[in-house]
Amino acid sequence: MNLARRTGDVSHWWSAIGQPEPSDPLPGDAEADVVIVGAGYTGLWAAYYLSELRPDLEVRLVEQRFAGYGASGRNGGWLSATVTGGLDGYARTHPRADVARFQQAMIDAVAEVIAVAERHGIDAGIRRGGTLLVARNAAQEERARDLVARAERWPTLGAVLLGPEESAARVRVAETRAAVWEPHCARIDPARLVRGLAALVRARGVRIHEGTTARSIAPGRVVTDRGVIRARHVLRATEGFTAGLDGERRTWVPMNSSMIITDPLPEEAWAAIGWRGYETLEDLSHRYTYAQRTPDGRIALGGRGYPYRFGSRTDLDGDIPEHTVRELRDILVSWFPTLAGAGIAHGWSGVLGVPRNWRATVAYDRDSGLGWAGGYVGTGVTATNLAGRTLADLVAGESTDRTTLPWVDQRARRWEPEPLRWLGIHGLYRAYGIADRIETRGAARTSFVARLGDRISGRTG
Repeated sequence: MNLARRTGDVSHWWSAIGQPEPSDPLPGDAEADVVIVGAGYTGLWAAYYLSELRPDLEVRLVEQRFAGYGASGRNGGWLSATVTGGLDGYARTHPRADVARFQQAMIDAVAEVIAVAERHGIDAGIRRGGTLLVARNAAQEERARDLVARAERWPTLGAVLLGPEESAARVRVAETRAAVWEPHCARIDPARLVRGLAALVRARGVRIHEGTTARSIAPGRVVTDRGVIRARHVLRATEGFTAGLDGERRTWVPMNSSMIITDPLPEEAWAAIGWRGYETLEDLSHRYTYAQRTPDGRIALGGRGYPYRFGSRTDLDGDIPEHTVRELRDILVSWFPTLAGAGIAHGWSGVLGVPRNWRATVAYDRDSGLGWAGGYVGTGVTATNLAGRTLADLVAGESTDRTTLPWVDQRARRWEPEPLRWLGIHGLYRAYGIADRIETRGAARTSFVARLGDRISGRTG
């Protein structure tokens, strides 16, 4: 019997508020000043800021299903200031002052998203409580201490090492030995945020052509299944679905992430767990797991599950295998043993875009008019806001502090062809699983298997 009463169906977030029917499909060939492919956070933020910078431009978005259908409506709801790729990694290739600017820009973006939601009356269940990263064995504790030591070189992070009692005062996760708390994160309801953004840009005259699938992108045009849109500026904001575009199969791989959500928990369960500060929560395993306490008193918890489908294929509606639901529920109960009898209301999955160098990017070529942003590797809720603002600056010809940040115009090599891509990704995650088991059995330090995996994959940062 399936452990979740509902699976797939895009996500719990959308099921809770009602999935929208696709509207305004492209009626045929058209022209605009700017066309954005993908109506998730990145595309919507770019449209929002373009409508402020250049209200004279006609902006259109193309979306295969409905706005927020992809990762923007399925994610874990972390409005986090994390810089994908790591600050130390960027410091090896860029001036330290530029990396510090990048981190501050991400911190500012957390506040910007909250401010925009408040200004426009978007109720996205936002609660700023920081992030708690828990260590549950000796090797994870070593990584927690190392994280704080490295964070001391970047004071704006504000990372603090907590002992087991201090951590339990925030959230009582079983077997916690230490934790790291960082202040720059808020919990959100992702679908409510993306729904609000879509309504906002539509009210500003931006057309979102839903139910319209882009087939290919080229300078000056986007070819869709319903016609061709011609525009001076063409922006790609397709994240985990990028591989479906002609010629982009090996640009970014669509990595799967899966989630479950509990039934609303009774007050006695919260009394045992704590979590009154609404921190976002993550463990320090290599196949990490992340969670939030939702506005309606549930726990939403996610992890990788089955990491990658052969040939960079993507799911359509959040399908999730039963064994992945079972694995995530087992993790939930290992964190909170008192929830052994809690019901699982929904399980779903989605894809996120992963470049070969594991770093997100924003780019725009003025000569061709082509731009793109993404590759957030699962940390995109905040990064999409900064990316959207940066794309708007670049299209508008504005020179700002954002347009010179280290992630602008960086390039990553293409992923290996199949079957090397499938073998490499699955081999990597199997190695991380082995490393987690070794550490759970009592290893005092981070497993050599995990360190080797980080080096081979390029994830070290």
